[in-house]
Order: sequence, then structure tokens, then C-alpha cells
Amino acid sequence: MGFRRGRGCRAERLEKHSANCHDRRGWKVDRRREASTVRTEVDSLGSVHVADEALWGAQTQRAVENFDISGLKQSAVYISTTALVKQAAAEVNLALGMLDATRAEAIISAAKQIAAGRWHDQFVVDPFQAGAGTSHNMNANEVIANLANEALGGQRGDNRPVNPNDHVNMAQSTNDVIPTVLRVAAAVRAQPLLATLQGLEDALQAKAREFDGILKSGRTHLQDAVPVRLGQEFGAYARAVALDRARIGRALDAVQRLGIGGTATGTGLNSHPQYHQRMVDRLTALTGITFRSAGNLFETMQSSADFCDLSGALRTLATTLIRIANDLRLLSSGPTTGLYEITLPAVQPGSSIMPGKVNPVLPEMLNMVCFHVIGNDAAIVMAAQAGQLELNVMTPIIAYNLLQSIEILDHGVAAFTERCVRGIQANTARCEELGEKSIGLATALNAHIGYAAAAKVAQEAMRRGVPLRQIVLEHGYLSEEALDAVLDPYAMTEPGIPGREL
Repeated sequence: MGFRRGRGCRAERLEKHSANCHDRRGWKVDRRREASTVRTEVDSLGSVHVADEALWGAQTQRAVENFDISGLKQSAVYISTTALVKQAAAEVNLALGMLDATRAEAIISAAKQIAAGRWHDQFVVDPFQAGAGTSHNMNANEVIANLANEALGGQRGDNRPVNPNDHVNMAQSTNDVIPTVLRVAAAVRAQPLLATLQGLEDALQAKAREFDGILKSGRTHLQDAVPVRLGQEFGAYARAVALDRARIGRALDAVQRLGIGGTATGTGLNSHPQYHQRMVDRLTALTGITFRSAGNLFETMQSSADFCDLSGALRTLATTLIRIANDLRLLSSGPTTGLYEITLPAVQPGSSIMPGKVNPVLPEMLNMVCFHVIGNDAAIVMAAQAGQLELNVMTPIIAYNLLQSIEILDHGVAAFTERCVRGIQANTARCEELGEKSIGLATALNAHIGYAAAAKVAQEAMRRGVPLRQIVLEHGYLSEEALDAVLDPYAMTEPGIPGREL
């Protein structure tokens, strides 16, 4: 909000809030304007002014005033999934005879609208908010209640006939709702990411086949090593992505354990005995993803280990992607003073001062995405270990970071695949040129003239700046015919000893 730092900062801030209550998404209550622009609601702490046009209520308004922190909001999938859980709860409570049909149908209708993407502008609480996510949960309860009441002929803010706590939040606590929302949201949002990773794997594998016949120098420690085929490098990249995709899938399996119905501490107080399993079954039906009972509802409320596991799998994926992106940057370096063994698609000019310069912008973008994911993981780990006794109260930031990591990886990898990987071209002549100069070829001499002699050949070739072949022939180590077999670079890219039959 641009508040000045210094001794007067807090006083100024409180004064501004007392005059203008607003969040960073455009909703505003000017208490100095006509009273008709606001309504007064009452909660357990007293009266609160809420903008007439707002669908939220008193508790959300307090959260907006208390947590004007970042200007961020929770992701669309988190908001939609919250509504989905509220819809499922109303359906289950109706089926169990705990909630009457009139209220249940109004709640279900309102929740469906939010789950489909409407009214997301009414979810206004900053991710940096009250512990456990009570503010977000009440934001959902109040918006759904007001939509339901208006559909039933009631007035916004009256909480009649549908009450946010008694009816929308029936058989629920923030403490079991928010972890459940995150588990369901992560499982739902991860499906497109898994498909995107499959696309990257397929694109890399296609390049592996395309480049399979192109020989080049291998490099270890950034120094010459034995030959490889360019296709082998890309095949290794594809395999690494496949392994990371499988790793994420295994982590998701644990995330799909639900503790909904544990209510406040895991005991299930104030919920029907059948509520938990029916909620698991209903969320499975609504999403098409197989969820299952956590078994121990206390554990899923206390522990955020499953979120750490999933975030850790995303972090591992990020390290793989950073490595691949950096390899592509290195292999395409130049074009006149670097390796330049491959060419990346030119997607935009690279410099505001150097004409003709084109940069590897997609790998650079992917690096930044992955750096951010690794940072998110560090925050998730800190938040996960900060829970005490029956509850981890740091779930709001775990939710924000985890879902953001999934989303930016999905979008980042998709752009990298489509705009970079699919258009990579091999500079075959350059690969051959550098491959023929590689001192790593001397390794094939070991089995025929011994390591010591091969080392002398390599050193002399480097000192004189001539090919290895010339030194071997000058010293009479091997005949030209034998040398053709021993120094066959393609044979060096497969298991075995080149020239063994000699």
C-alpha cells in the first residue's frame, strides 16, 4: 500500500484502514462516504462494515483488514477446489439427513458456480493470513451462504436461512477442510503437469532418434572425453524426465489420502459417523481421481509430510530441468566462439544494443521457473516442520507455494517443449569437426598400445596441434588399417573394444 517506514508507520496504517478498508483486488469500503455504500454485519467480536457489493461477510472483512500483505491471491484451482469440497459436504450431509434439502440445494448450486470459475473475485484473503487457513475457509463459507440466501430470496449479509458456519461449514473445521482442499487441488492440478512432462519426454525422444547418427565429442568436467552420439545425449534427457514424472506420480499417490471428517483435531466431533468415507467417495466421483481414506485422521491433520514429498519430487524435477536447459545453452553457445553443436529456435531478438544477437531465452526462462520452485520447496519444508501437536497452522503458505510450483512448471515446461525443444537443429558438420579433434579418442588406444603409450600420444598431439592418428602412425604403434578400426568413433559409442578382432 506504499506506507512510509518509520515511527509513524503503524499509526498511519491504522488510520488509513479506519478510513478506507480495501484489498488489492479493487473492493473498497470508504467509511467516510454515505452509509448506503456499506452494510453492517456482526460476528463474535462485534460489528464490521462490509461493502454492499461484496459477497463475503464479517470474518472475511476482518481478514482483509488484518492481512493486507502481498497483494497475492490463492490460485484458481485452490478456490474452485474449496467450493468443490463445500459442494460435496452439502451433498453428503443431505444424504445423511443432517441438512434439509432447501438449504442443501442452494449451497450446492452456489458451490458449483464457484467451482466452475465464477465469483473468484470474491475470494480476497491474502495467502499470508491467519494460521491453518481459517480466513480462506470463512471466505468460502460466507460467499456461498450469501449466494445461497439470495437464491432463496434472502438478503446479502443476513445469514438467513443459510448460515456460513451452521450450514455451509456443517461437519467441517478449517483444520480438516484446508488440508483436504490442498490434497485434492494438488492431485487435480498435477494431471496437466504430468501430461506436459510426457510431451517433453516425447519431444526429447524424437530428437534422440533424429540425431542418433550424429557423432560428436563427449565431455566430462567440460573437457574432451570419448565420443558419443548426439542422439544418446537427448535420449538420456528423455529418460531423466520420465523418471521424474514417475517420481511425482508416486508422491501424488500419498497426497490422495484424505482426512476430511476429522473436524477440529481428528476425532470427528460434530460429524456423522459415515461422513468421512462418504466424503472420500464423493470427491472421487466429482474429480475422477481415486482418493482414499487416510486411515488415521489425526496424522493427516498434524503432518504435512505428504506435501513435502510432492514438493520434493517437484524440486528434483526442477534440478533435472535446470541441467538439461543449461546443457542446451552450452551446446548452442556461439555461434562463432562457442560449441555451436546445436541451434535453438530463434524466438526473439536477444539484445537492445548488439544487432543480430539471439539468446537461448526459453532455457533461461525455464531456469528461472526452476529456481523459484526450489525456493518454494524450501519454504514448504520450513512450514511443514512448524506444526505443533494436533495441527500444522502453516498450511496456507504450503498451499500457495505447492500449487504455484505445479502451475509454473506446467506452463514453463510446455513453452520450453513447444518453442525450443521441438525446433532444435543439429549442426552436424560442427559436431564432426570437434569430434575429430577430441583428445578423448585416445581412450580407444588403451586396449592396443596401453594406457601409458596412449597418454603420450594424446599429449604429443595436443602439443603439436596435430591429429592423434598422425602421432600413432609416426610412432608405428598401429597400421593405418588397424587404426581405422580402433579409432572408429561410431564403434566407440557402443559397448565393446573397437578393433578387438585385430
